[in-house]
Amino acid sequence: MILKAKKSLGQNFLIDRNILELITNCTEINNKSILEVGPGTGNLTQEIIKKNPKEIFLIEKDTNLLNLLKDKFKDKAIYYNQDILNFSEEKLSKNKITVFGNLPYNISTEILTKWIININTEFWFDKLILMFQKEVADRIISENDGSNYGRLSIISNWKLKIEKITDIKPNSFKPKPKVDSSLLIFTPKENFIKLDNPKNLEKVTRVFFNQRRKKIKKPLSQLFKNYEKIAKKLNINLDLRPQNLSFDTYYLLTKELENL
Repeated sequence: MILKAKKSLGQNFLIDRNILELITNCTEINNKSILEVGPGTGNLTQEIIKKNPKEIFLIEKDTNLLNLLKDKFKDKAIYYNQDILNFSEEKLSKNKITVFGNLPYNISTEILTKWIININTEFWFDKLILMFQKEVADRIISENDGSNYGRLSIISNWKLKIEKITDIKPNSFKPKPKVDSSLLIFTPKENFIKLDNPKNLEKVTRVFFNQRRKKIKKPLSQLFKNYEKIAKKLNINLDLRPQNLSFDTYYLLTKELENL
C-alpha cells in the first residue's frame, strides 16, 4: 500500500538511515518504556524496536498509517489512533517514559507547551527527543537578548534542560519540507521555580511580548499597580525591553502576580 503524506497533518516522513540511527543513539532504549508520537510509516519505530524497549506506545492520528504500522509491527507495539493534543500520556505506564517524535510542524509548539504546562510536580517522562522546524527550534533554545527570544523560549526553559543535537536537511525526509529541521533533547530539571498555575506564566509572557518593542514599564504597569516596587524588589531596570529579561525574571514576576 502506497501512502501519501497528508499536508493537513503536517506529515514529512524521515527516511535518512544515518539520522534515524543518530536519533536512537541519543539515549538508552533497552528495557525502557518508549512513546513515539506520529510514527508515520514506522522508519524510526523499526530502529527503536531493534534496541529492545520494554514496551513501545505508538500514537498516530492517521488511521491508514496506523493500520500500516499494525501490519508491520504486529504485537511488538501498543497502538493508539488518537490526536496527541487530547491524549493523557501520564496514564500510559507506571514507568518514566522516553518520548520520540518527529512532530507535525503545524502543531509542534502546541504539543510541547501542553506537556510543559500540564506537569504538576511529577514528570511522567525522563526525556523528550523531538524534531522541530529549525526556526521553531531556534526560538525554543534562544537565550535572552537574542532576536529569537520570546514566550516559547521562556516556557520551554522553565522546567526543562534543552540540548540541540543537530540540524537536518530537507532531503532526509519524504516529501521534502521547504525548511531545515533540528533535533532537540529535553530533560527534566531537578529544581525550577514552582508556580501555582502555569497559565499565569503564559499570561505574563503574553502581556510582555505583545509589546516586545516597548520598554517594560508599560507591560509591568498593566500587570501590577505597584510596578515600581516590584521592579525594585526584582532588580529590574525599567528602560529594558522584554527580550532583555532573563528566564528567571519572568518566573519570579509570575510568582509575584500569584501572590497578589
